[in-house]
Amino acid sequence: MRQQPQSPPPPFVPQKPYPPHYLVDCLYNYTYVWLINGEGFWFYPTYLQYGEVAGYRWNGAFWTFYGFDERTIETVACGPIPELY
Repeated sequence: MRQQPQSPPPPFVPQKPYPPHYLVDCLYNYTYVWLINGEGFWFYPTYLQYGEVAGYRWNGAFWTFYGFDERTIETVACGPIPELY
């Protein structure tokens, strides 16, 4: 597994994208995650397979290893997503 990020995430919450983005497009990037229960947090995903997501979650002071079920995600926002032409 790749090492955790060495710096904090951006100091703002990005706008929720529409249409929804997918976590697979955000691996190894600072990613803001909105869950279906309304919770939101900065995440640095390093693993995505068979419905499992793992990486590092920002707790406000440092990154901690964190894993959860991909089905709990409403949408995500990360760096620029390349467009297919």
